[in-house]
Amino acid sequence: MSWGTELWDQFDSLDKHTQWGIDFLERYAKFVKERIEIEQNYAKQLRNLVKKYCPKRSSKDEEPRFTSCIAFFNILNELNDYAGQREVVAEEMAHRVYGELMRYAHDLKTERKMHLQEGRKAQQYLDMCWKQMDNSKKKFERECREAEKAQQSYERLDNDTNATKADVEKAKQQLNLRTHMADENKNEYAAQLQNFNGEQHKHFYVVIPQIYKQLQEMDERRTIKLSECYRGFADSERKVIPIISKCLEGMILAAKSVDERRDSQMVVDSFKSGFEPPGDFPFEDYSQHIYRTISDGTISASKQESGKMDAKTTVGKAKGKLWLFGKKPKGPALEDFSHLPPEQRRKKLQQRIDELNRELQKESDQKEALNKMKDVYEKNPQMGDPGSLQPKLAETMNNIDRLRMEIHKNEAWLSEVEGKTGGRGDRRHSSDINHLVTQGRESPEGSYTDDANQEVRGPPQQHSHHNEFDDEFEDDDPLPAIGHCKAIYPFDGHNEGTLAMKEGEVLYIIEEDKGDGWTRARRQNGEEGYVPTSYIDVTLEKNSKGAVTYI
Repeated sequence: MSWGTELWDQFDSLDKHTQWGIDFLERYAKFVKERIEIEQNYAKQLRNLVKKYCPKRSSKDEEPRFTSCIAFFNILNELNDYAGQREVVAEEMAHRVYGELMRYAHDLKTERKMHLQEGRKAQQYLDMCWKQMDNSKKKFERECREAEKAQQSYERLDNDTNATKADVEKAKQQLNLRTHMADENKNEYAAQLQNFNGEQHKHFYVVIPQIYKQLQEMDERRTIKLSECYRGFADSERKVIPIISKCLEGMILAAKSVDERRDSQMVVDSFKSGFEPPGDFPFEDYSQHIYRTISDGTISASKQESGKMDAKTTVGKAKGKLWLFGKKPKGPALEDFSHLPPEQRRKKLQQRIDELNRELQKESDQKEALNKMKDVYEKNPQMGDPGSLQPKLAETMNNIDRLRMEIHKNEAWLSEVEGKTGGRGDRRHSSDINHLVTQGRESPEGSYTDDANQEVRGPPQQHSHHNEFDDEFEDDDPLPAIGHCKAIYPFDGHNEGTLAMKEGEVLYIIEEDKGDGWTRARRQNGEEGYVPTSYIDVTLEKNSKGAVTYI
């Protein structure tokens, strides 16, 4: 099947068909472009959605701890990765399909124009040959008629007896001239006819088939290119399916990680005050004066007044114990957290001590690094001046001394809290036995005293629990990855808060270097810690993890 033999007389139809093919190619390219825009907008909307619902943390205390919150934020991270894969699909389609289609459409237009010009030129040449043949034919026909007229004139004069010999001779010469010209035009016409027939045969059996064959090959290549683009369109989606499947698996694992018992225990740990429930109220007998004799009226009255006063005092002091369930006067947050209940105070102090220990470890590591650098400078003066490190060393030593003092101070407060917490059980037992004695004194953590100012120290206000719960509900989610890094050198990570790594190992970056030479990183299994910035090659990503989520 060949267009040159089957469609030899359909030049205009092939012109329209090839133009339709290019128009269809461009229409499909427009379809791909709109699909790319949909993918880009979808990814952008997903990222905005993730950003909208990601926790906004200003301090470590606000990190979510509940498993349901952590699972939700893990799902958000996976959704962010999923959005990155949609961007990968859009980029792949733009590069492999849309860009290729636009380049090919331009080349196709140029090639089609060239082939059609060749076809039109061949047709014009054939038309020119036909006109030359037709002109020679008409000229031959005209000369034949003129020769025929000259012969008739010669025969008439030759048969006319009145005609002179000169007229007859002249007519004969005219006849010979016309006959000769007719013969020449006959030969010219024959030559032009032969040439036209040859050119026509060449046109319809050689030139046009060749041009139409090229047009056919061009159209078939266009069809093949469309087939390849259809495949590339599907492959762009299929390539990211494994990563998308991992994102979905991560969401399922996040859902499975929700532990309602653990969350309930966290609620207890978060809001447990450490106070003991209030004891029983004593019975106060107001009917004693009824059974007194009239003679004892004066004494009874005084006792009645005394009883009323004692009752007021007792009730007032008893009310003082009800502040656990009422509103506590607001006061500024104290450095030793004494405004908090014992259990919460103990937790806050422990957290602060842990943070201070981590800072102390960082300063110690920095001191060690500076000393090593100083030794290198002393051994190799050309590398640097050892004295230039002295201010930094002094600053580091001051920071270490300050942190040690802070740790010692907080540990003293913690020991005080733990000591008081340990003796609470004995006080509770004593209170149960002597619950009728209302004038006693209890410990500051859950006591009332005669001094109203001392009754302020205690657990947080009851109405503030809801806000604290909302704050802590949004805590404890791993920081989102902002890039990745590759270890250039191995790092043992023996110190607390650091993360060991092997040479060539790839980690997530969750916090940039703040200028102290350390970068916070995380492994695939969730293990986090600090690594030396000079030991890694960092790559920060424009839009989250993208395609590097699963390394």
